[in-house]
Amino acid sequence: MTTVLIADDHAFIRTGVEAVLASTRYQVVATVGSGSEALEAVIAHQPDICVFDVAMPDGDGVSTLQELRARGDARPVVLLTAQIDDGPLLAAIDAGVSGIVAKAGAEEVLIGALDTVMAGGKAIASDLLDRASTEATRRQTPSPFASLTPREKTIVAFIAQGQRNRDIAGSLGITEGTIKVYLHALYQKLGVDNRTELAVLALKHRDDLS
Repeated sequence: MTTVLIADDHAFIRTGVEAVLASTRYQVVATVGSGSEALEAVIAHQPDICVFDVAMPDGDGVSTLQELRARGDARPVVLLTAQIDDGPLLAAIDAGVSGIVAKAGAEEVLIGALDTVMAGGKAIASDLLDRASTEATRRQTPSPFASLTPREKTIVAFIAQGQRNRDIAGSLGITEGTIKVYLHALYQKLGVDNRTELAVLALKHRDDLS
């Protein structure tokens, strides 16, 4: 038998996973509802494989995986998720996640995913790997806003929100003419020709303005 730890904050999901694994070679040795409980259960039960929900209180699935790896624990971990954003997805793959299974339809694919993982493979859909690769590339690409001053970034953020020069000037306590000077300099720095292009660029890289 292959022992399994299930960590999910919804009892319904825990029960469902147990039902899927019933009468298989997988034996559930513990079910818990949070990341911190999962870490304790790993020590107490030493499961062969862990199944973590991505969204849990007191330590989500990705941070719990990262903590296991930081402890030198390399046992397989499969993440269950309703959805996963690009940042956590990349973090999970960087931490050596063994598989990622969508909760929708998990009853049909979970056992196959566990079989793949226990055989030494990875159970991660190609579209997730593509997303992670795109996110990694994006992070390696220098931000077009890296050379901007904090004031310039603030003005760009206002432009992305569709605010007029008059409103921006009022918010910053400067004149409308000064805003025009800033915008002219921003167009040159960022290689854009007008306000619309600046707004589009800002929306593409909004995380770099915070």
